[in-house]
Amino acid sequence: MKSLRPIVFIVGLILVVSLACVGLSNNEPTVAPQQPVVQQEQPTEVPPTEIPSTEAPVASSGPFFTEEFDSDPQWYYEVIKGNEKSDPETVSYEFDSSRMIFEIPEEALFAYYIYQGHTYDSVRLDIKVENRGVNTQQVSLVCSFSDDGWYEWAVQSDGRWELYAVSDGYHRMHNGASNFIKQGKDVNEYGMICDNNEISFFVNGEEPKGSPYTDRKYALRDGNVGFSISSLRAIPVLIEVDWFKISEP
Repeated sequence: MKSLRPIVFIVGLILVVSLACVGLSNNEPTVAPQQPVVQQEQPTEVPPTEIPSTEAPVASSGPFFTEEFDSDPQWYYEVIKGNEKSDPETVSYEFDSSRMIFEIPEEALFAYYIYQGHTYDSVRLDIKVENRGVNTQQVSLVCSFSDDGWYEWAVQSDGRWELYAVSDGYHRMHNGASNFIKQGKDVNEYGMICDNNEISFFVNGEEPKGSPYTDRKYALRDGNVGFSISSLRAIPVLIEVDWFKISEP
C-alpha cells in the first residue's frame, strides 16, 4: 500500500477551519490537508428518483454491504493535517459496542477510512454517526478515491456542507447549508450517490437544495469509497460511527 503523497500544502493552513469562519462562498478553499493516495487492490446522468431510507440497513456480502463495526475491518486508515502545529499521531479510534469511535484532541486533523476491496463508478454511500463531543466538527463521504483524486462531500455540524473534487489540491465545486442537520450532541445520517460525474447527497433522508451536482471540470473516474471524520477549530472531537453502508444507487 502506498503512503500518503503530499499535495501543494502551501495553498493554506486549514481546509475547513477557514470555511467555518468566512461563511459560504463559491471560492475554492485556500487551505487544504495533504492528499492521501492509495493503490487499488481490486478493480468493480440520471438524477436519483428516490431518497435513501434512514432505516437501519442490513449487512450483505460482495461489493455492496453494510459495515457495522463489530470488529476492526482493517481498511486503509490515514490522518492528514491542515495545520502544521497539529499532530496526526494524537488521533485515536477504537471499536466498542459495534461502533467505530474517533477521538481527535487537536484542531485541523482529517482522519480517512477507505474501503479498498472494490472500485465503483456508480455507488451510494450512507453513514450513521453520533456526536459526543464539541458541536463544530465534520463528517465526509468519499467516492472515486484513486491516484487521480476523489470526490468528497463534507458536512459540518453547524449546518454547512461543502462538495470537493480533490485533484492536486482541494477544489470546492459547490457548497450550501441545510436545516436538516441536527446540531449538538445528536445522531445524523448522511448519504451520497456517485453516478459517474453526477453527485447527489442527503441529510437524514432529505435531499438539500444544490443536489444533484454534475462535475464537468474534473471528471474523476471509478475508485474506492469511504469516509472521513475531522476536527475544525473546536476540540475535542468525539464521533461514534454506528454503520457505513455501500449499496447500488
